[in-house]
Amino acid sequence: MLFPTQICMLFLVELVNAAEQSVPDKNTGCVYGHPGIPGDPGHNGMPGRDGRDGAKGDKGDRGDIGTCGTAGKEGPKGDKGEPGVSGIAGVKGKRGDNGERGPPGKMGPQGFPGPLGLKGQKGELGLPGQQGIKGDVGPTGPVGPQGDIGYKGDKGIQGPLGPPGRPGPKGEVGHPGIKGSIGFRGEKGSKGDIGEQGPKGDMPEIPKSAFSARLSESSKLPAANTPILFDKIIYNSQGHYDPQTGRFTCAIRGVYYFTYHITVFSRNVKVVLMKNGQRVIYTMDSYQGGEDQASGGAVLELEAGDKVWLQVADKLLFNGLYADEDDDTVFSGFLLFAS
Repeated sequence: MLFPTQICMLFLVELVNAAEQSVPDKNTGCVYGHPGIPGDPGHNGMPGRDGRDGAKGDKGDRGDIGTCGTAGKEGPKGDKGEPGVSGIAGVKGKRGDNGERGPPGKMGPQGFPGPLGLKGQKGELGLPGQQGIKGDVGPTGPVGPQGDIGYKGDKGIQGPLGPPGRPGPKGEVGHPGIKGSIGFRGEKGSKGDIGEQGPKGDMPEIPKSAFSARLSESSKLPAANTPILFDKIIYNSQGHYDPQTGRFTCAIRGVYYFTYHITVFSRNVKVVLMKNGQRVIYTMDSYQGGEDQASGGAVLELEAGDKVWLQVADKLLFNGLYADEDDDTVFSGFLLFAS
């Protein structure tokens, strides 16, 4: 369908053509007739685009301020805001009345010394004070000029004997004189020169006694109520421990320390440290599976010839002392000091 603007344009073109035809042609001599009756309007064209799709126009001028509306209802109280910036200090107010005197405060720190004040007036003469303590002797004054020789005075009483003077240089040997009375002890003389070094003395002999031995695979799980044979020697330089009997024999009278470390396996353990057939201490461990550890130790005073050993107490059910390539059971002892 044709748009209204296109219909108008067509209508104008037709009018122009009709006007040109009404002018007589000079060459032909023909006369144009009057325009015909306009024809019927054509069909409506396609509707145009909606004007709302156009670009937004410029902002209009600001309108006049409207009349003030009625006040709204009072809203709920808001949360407290943050403190504002401190304002300008106001004019100093009038001084208030003096309050009651408060209690005295605590003693404050000592202040700096103040400036030297003016010299005061001379006070009245005070009462004489007590006699003071005698002062130290002052330094010796300069030697005055020699005075005139006075008359010889009478012989005075002999004064006390003075302190001995420093020893003078050695004089020649005089003739032996008469033996006099014993005099006062003189001052200690100066230290003499260091004498020559004497010959080297004998080195004191320190008593020694120590041993350490462990079980072998053949001596593990030992018999009860007999010395345990720790047959693998770790240290026994003095030979005081006998691996054939399992006994240590004291050769030096003194105080000794004995200790043992036991690997427990497959059975319970109950051992006793023995001294000359007398039981000293017990150590017991109940086997719980896997490998257990037990240990003990004691300090003993021994006489020369005393014997010490370790043995299983009671029955064979308590002889689970074990040893192999990775586990050891050790018995040790050594001298603390001779007596």
